[in-house]
Amino acid sequence: MKIGIVSDHRGYQLKEDLKKSINDIEVIDYGTNSVDSVDYPDYAFILGEKVKNKEVDFGVAICGSGIGISIACNKVKGIRCAKVSNVAEAKMTRIDNDANILAFSANTSVDLAKDLIETFCNTPFSNEERHIRRIKKIKDYEDNSYDR
Repeated sequence: MKIGIVSDHRGYQLKEDLKKSINDIEVIDYGTNSVDSVDYPDYAFILGEKVKNKEVDFGVAICGSGIGISIACNKVKGIRCAKVSNVAEAKMTRIDNDANILAFSANTSVDLAKDLIETFCNTPFSNEERHIRRIKKIKDYEDNSYDR
């Protein structure tokens, strides 16, 4: 399994710590590469494109709150990014939503972040009809988006 990981400047240190502590998943770092101020959408869009194009299996996005970067990731067609705070949410977003990018706050501990990533990556989508139907509605809306 291969995941892409990005952060803004506030998430940089957590991203670096995670790269050192995740052993059984290949991690590809798409930036940022320092604590110098950057705009999180730039990195969210890079990660979204890598996931969309199947260059990586899943993505991990980190910013100060996890919210901004998750919103930006979700602007990439085909991306379902979920901002999570606990393992139960990481699990359910895979089971119910077939999310392909996980986002969380830069204030998340390394241990919790590692648990979130491992849970997310190792939890399969349920393939239940009701979840497939709901995801299809999201895709259909995205594909037919126009000024409403």
